[in-house]
Amino acid sequence: MATSARLEGALELPQRVAADWGGYFARALASGEKLFDLVAVAAAIYAADTLTHRLRPFSRGLHSPSTALLLAAGFGLAFVLLLERHGGYRPCLSLLGIRETERVLRVTLQTFSVALVTAYFCAAPVSRLTIGFAVFLVPVFLTLEKWEVHNLLRILRSKGHGTRRAVILGTGSAARRIYTALVSSPKFGVDPVAFVEEGATTETTEIYECSYRRKHSAKVLPGPLSPELFRQLDTSVLVIAEPMIDKETMLLTAGQAAESGVTTYFAAEDFVGPGLWLDYAELDGIMLARVSRGAPRGLYTAGKRIFDIVVALAGAVCFAPLIVAIAILLKKTSPEPVFFRQERVGKAGRRFTIYKFRTMYQEAPDYGYSPGQVDDPRVTPLGRLLRRTSLDELPQLLNVLLGQMSIVGPRPEMPFIVEQYTAVQRQRLTVKPGMTGLWQISADRAFLIHENLEYDLYYVRHRSLFMDLAILLHTLWFAPRGI
Repeated sequence: MATSARLEGALELPQRVAADWGGYFARALASGEKLFDLVAVAAAIYAADTLTHRLRPFSRGLHSPSTALLLAAGFGLAFVLLLERHGGYRPCLSLLGIRETERVLRVTLQTFSVALVTAYFCAAPVSRLTIGFAVFLVPVFLTLEKWEVHNLLRILRSKGHGTRRAVILGTGSAARRIYTALVSSPKFGVDPVAFVEEGATTETTEIYECSYRRKHSAKVLPGPLSPELFRQLDTSVLVIAEPMIDKETMLLTAGQAAESGVTTYFAAEDFVGPGLWLDYAELDGIMLARVSRGAPRGLYTAGKRIFDIVVALAGAVCFAPLIVAIAILLKKTSPEPVFFRQERVGKAGRRFTIYKFRTMYQEAPDYGYSPGQVDDPRVTPLGRLLRRTSLDELPQLLNVLLGQMSIVGPRPEMPFIVEQYTAVQRQRLTVKPGMTGLWQISADRAFLIHENLEYDLYYVRHRSLFMDLAILLHTLWFAPRGI
């Protein structure tokens, strides 16, 4: 009975908090974000039409500024409606913001498809040059606008507007992912200030977010949870992210938190075996889960191969002068061979030879863990620059053309590491390895790949052509800056 009473309290309080969260500030925030997006998209369309008329004054297009503005606003409204349909205004941010970029690219294509069909049936004269400019400007304008809105919202949250302080129970990968999501999602309005772990030492330990730059961290405090701890931290939210916690303990913890006026959230972990996923469906307020191996991906596989070939060929042409320059520099600055060859493990455990620019001295062992320190003595001076900017990976365009690798995917591991894989780690081998991926553009790239599985498993679960393109764009933006 005590457990039931505490559970009722734990369930009743979040409803009151949710009602408060649905107040004026939250509604104004949601409406404001949609309005800013509409203005940004409409401005991009209007700018595209203006550029067209500047370059081709007598071209067919939107003949008057008022007409151009009206159609731009209509396009912006359609974009916002489709973005909302795809979950673009949910109060959270995905891992490294990849799905947000993917969503913008997907909705841009869908909106243009709808607009072109509408223009065709309405016989509206739209210049192809205007369409070309708009396809480029819409994602750029929208991304810049969202960055500014995100920064503005972060400032408002830092001043305490609608923000609730939270403590996270657990320190594992799920806890770290939740922490990253919360600090990256000011729309959600929850600020995680500490982790709590049973049996933790009194020594100061911090956990950092999973992002390009580790700006945020929270201390790990020894348990157990108590009303006094909630008061000391001034927290009103508890997030249970301990995968090994049993149901009885979880209910007791939620009940104790409710008695202290603390709202409890918990992360539901998959209980299925490796290689299987849980798909969720809501049925009249009831969340149902089913075990699945994922949807058939025949069309995606074919499209991805075309994507790989096109991008690899374009990359080989665009980077050809740079590849030649790097090869000459390596030859002149070191007696070592220009290229490094090594056996790696690809999809389904198949082995292949990977190609890279040599960044380490030849006396270094051919197989061993990658250098984790910037000043590793095995790395040559030029090799440090190549590794920091990922330019040493350019020869792998050949691996992509040969079909051994993909542009985007988990990094291929060495055989001696794969031989030690657990069943969960072997899920990385269900897709082709890639030149770049989520792990490569994360702050955790300084650590071992197989110890940071959340990136690769996230990709395997959610991969799509739009996600591949989003990861590639993030790579092109961050890699030259040494991130």
